[in-house]
Amino acid sequence: MIETIETINGAINGVVWGPPFMVLLIGTGLYLTIRLRFFQFTHLIPAWNQTFGQLFSGRYSDEPGAITSFQAVASAMAGTIGVGNIAGVSTAMALGGPGAVFWMWMSALVGMATKFGEAALGVRYREIDPQTGEVSGGVMYYIEKGLGQNWRWLAILYALLSGLAAFGIGNMVQANTVAAELETRLGMPPVLTGIIVLVLVGLVTLGGISRIAKTTEKIVPTMAVLYIIGATLIVLVNLPRVPGAIGSIFYYAFNPSEALGSFQGAAVGMAVRYGIARGIFSNEAGLGAASIVHAQARNTPARQGMWGMWEVFIDTIIVCTMTALAILVTGSLETGETGAVLASSAFDTALPGFGGWIVTIGIVLFAYSTMLTWNFYGEKSWEYVFGPRVVFIYRLLFLAFLFIGAIGGLVLIWDIADTLNGLMAAPNLIALLMLASPLVSEKNRYLREEAAAGPSEPVSEL
Repeated sequence: MIETIETINGAINGVVWGPPFMVLLIGTGLYLTIRLRFFQFTHLIPAWNQTFGQLFSGRYSDEPGAITSFQAVASAMAGTIGVGNIAGVSTAMALGGPGAVFWMWMSALVGMATKFGEAALGVRYREIDPQTGEVSGGVMYYIEKGLGQNWRWLAILYALLSGLAAFGIGNMVQANTVAAELETRLGMPPVLTGIIVLVLVGLVTLGGISRIAKTTEKIVPTMAVLYIIGATLIVLVNLPRVPGAIGSIFYYAFNPSEALGSFQGAAVGMAVRYGIARGIFSNEAGLGAASIVHAQARNTPARQGMWGMWEVFIDTIIVCTMTALAILVTGSLETGETGAVLASSAFDTALPGFGGWIVTIGIVLFAYSTMLTWNFYGEKSWEYVFGPRVVFIYRLLFLAFLFIGAIGGLVLIWDIADTLNGLMAAPNLIALLMLASPLVSEKNRYLREEAAAGPSEPVSEL
C-alpha cells in the first residue's frame, strides 16, 4: 500500500514540480515585482516603519476586521516560521547541496512581491458579516470577487486543495518532525507525542481565530528570537568559516556539489528544485494560504501587504539563512544526516550541552504555532465550499491527522506535502497574474495617501 502511494505521489510530484510550474511560480513573482515597480525593494525600509517599527506606538487603525495587524502577521508567520525553517532547510541542503540556499533566497526575493499581493488582495476582497462581524477572505474570495462568478470553479478548486494541503504542510509534517525530535532527544514514544499534540492543539483551535491569534502573538516573537540568538552564537563562534560558507552557497548554486563524507553530492538541477520547493514550504509565498488570516486584519490592503513583505524576508532571508550557516560552518552537512537531525547536529557541535535543546525547543514551538494557523486556513477553505457546518468536523479531522502524522514516516509525508503545496499554488498564481492591475491600484493609492499626508507621523495599523 505504501509503495503504491509513493509511486502515485512521485508521478504527480514530478509534474507539479517540473519546469513549467517553476516558471509559473518564479515568473509570477517576477511579473508582480515589475508591475509593482520593485516595491518590495524600494519601500522595504518604509514598510518596516509602517509595520514592525510602530508596534509600540500605541496608535491603532479604525479599519474593520477581526484582529489587529500584528496578530494577523503573527498568525501568518506562525504558519510560515515552522519546521520548514529547520527541517526544511536541512532537507533542502541534504538533497540539493549548499546551492539550494541560493535558490531559496531567489524565491523569497520575488516571493516578497507575491506575498504583498496575497495579503493586499485578501483585505481588498474580503467579506464582513454586518451582523456578527465575522470576516471571511483569502484566495477563494479574491478569485470569485476579483475575477467574477465565471471563475468560481477555480476558487472552489483552490479551497478544496488548500483544505487537503493543510493536512500535510501544517499538520502531519509538523507533528512528525516534533515526534522524531522528541524521540531522539528524550526517548518519548511517537504515540505519546501524538496524543499530547492532539490535546494541546485542540484546546486552542476549538476557540477559533481570536484564541489562535492571542496564542501566536506570544509564541512567534519568543521562538524566533530564541532560535536566532542560538544560530547567531554558532556563527560568531565559527566566524572565520562564514565567508567560505557563503561562498559555497553561491558557487554550488551554479555548479554540481561534490560528495563530502556521507553527503553524496547534488546536481545543479537538484539545488534549484529543492531550494525553490523548500523555500515555498518555508515562506509559503505563492500558496496563498496566508491571505486567509491577513484578510482578518484591521487594516487597509496595501499596508497589510507590507506586513506580508516582511513576513517573507524574516522567514527566509533571516531565519532560514541562519539555519543554513549553522550547518555549513560546523561541517554538519558532511554527516549525511537530514531533516531536523542535521540541524540538531550543527547546534550540538557548536554549542555542546545546550545547542541541541535550542533546536528541540524551537521545533516544538515552531510546529505548534504552525499547526494552529493551518487548522484555521483549512477550516476557512472548506467552509467556503461546504458552509459553516463543516468547521467543527474539519477541526476533528485535523486533530486526527495530527496523531497519524506523529506516528507516520517522514520522507513520504514530506513528499506528499510538497505535491499538495504545488497543486494548491497553481490556482492562486493564476489569480495573482490576472489581478495585477487592482493590486497596482492599491499600491498607488497608498503612495498617494502617503504623499498627501506629508512627513507627519503615520497611524499604526496594529
